[in-house]
Amino acid sequence: MPVFPRREASSEAGGPPSEAAVPVRMLRVRRWVRLGRVVVWGALIAGPAALVIMAASSETAPIIHKTPVPQQVRSADPSGFAELFVTLWLRSDSRSEESAGERRLRAMAPGVDLPEPREGAQPDVDRVVAVRSASLSRGAWSVTVAAQSGEQVRYFAVPVVASGDSGEAFVVAAAPARLAGPSAARAPESAYRVPVPEGSELASTLSEFLTAYLTGVGETDRYLAPGVRLAPVDGPRYERVEVEQVSADDAAVKGPVPENGTRARIQARVRAVDAEATWPLAYSLRMSARDGRWEVASVDTGPEPAGHTRARGAGVVVSAAPDTGRSSLAAGGVW
Repeated sequence: MPVFPRREASSEAGGPPSEAAVPVRMLRVRRWVRLGRVVVWGALIAGPAALVIMAASSETAPIIHKTPVPQQVRSADPSGFAELFVTLWLRSDSRSEESAGERRLRAMAPGVDLPEPREGAQPDVDRVVAVRSASLSRGAWSVTVAAQSGEQVRYFAVPVVASGDSGEAFVVAAAPARLAGPSAARAPESAYRVPVPEGSELASTLSEFLTAYLTGVGETDRYLAPGVRLAPVDGPRYERVEVEQVSADDAAVKGPVPENGTRARIQARVRAVDAEATWPLAYSLRMSARDGRWEVASVDTGPEPAGHTRARGAGVVVSAAPDTGRSSLAAGGVW
């Protein structure tokens, strides 16, 4: 029995076998061979056409070039550089032999002329402080410097140019210019317009607290609100403290101690005496009422003008963070 079944032979005796007589497996092989030839010829025909299409598309497609954006380096404030230059410049002499200070001056300001002091004159500079710095264009600065010599104060404008990749290298572009000093501005109107009666609970608490705080005699914790901690004053303490005036921003403090949680902003004017002098001081505090008495919630860094809202973090009282035991700056602000 044959392995592969055969179909019926051709009706013509002795003729060549028809395709139907070929085994089925051979017919499948022939079909795969023919299909492979079609695929090969299709690839050969499509290859040049695809190449032409790619070439045509490359000619019409736009080429995008990414231009790197240069990073602008912001130079540091050259106020300290200008202070040092003016100090060396005022003490220099163009006729003297080159010293270490003059070499440094030449490096800071190449090409800038030096002064010529009169015979016998000794340049005297007690203090040099930058009072204003203005950033101009392309790393150029104008720094106004105040130079104190005895009771005399002179103001100079120093042109400074930032150089280098980091923007922290400076050079003085020209000699300084003598200018008039800055005009004094009007003091802002105080927010503390309500006088606190002498001998009241609030005035007594402030007097006792500031005396203990500035002299170191007595405990300050008993005057602080719960959770508030106050760092002690550094250096020598005062011998005596007198609270001269207490003012508030709200008339509610003039009567008896209000209900728990009531808060008020207070300013106290103080005269503190030590071994050297009597010093007039001013303290701005925030007070809170609790259990029929006033407590210190924070000691702020300075008085507030009328209509001014203090930024958070402006206080100097340190309080314990809830549930952590760690210290954090009082929010100038516990309201």
